[in-house]
Amino acid sequence: MTISRDDLESSLRDIQDVVVTTEEEAKASAGLLIAGAAVVVVALVAYGIWRSRRRRIHIEVYQTS
Repeated sequence: MTISRDDLESSLRDIQDVVVTTEEEAKASAGLLIAGAAVVVVALVAYGIWRSRRRRIHIEVYQTS
């Protein structure tokens, strides 16, 4: 069995096409992944600030006459 140059070249072009389409899909989903990560970070920071404000000691002084 012999493999011709044309067969090898067509197989490599098929592999290259698959790699290119996979790369494009990865780039498209990377934007969504970054946006999702940013939302999670902002939510965690907001939750931390909210929680730290709840832990403060509140002292109320009432004056009786």
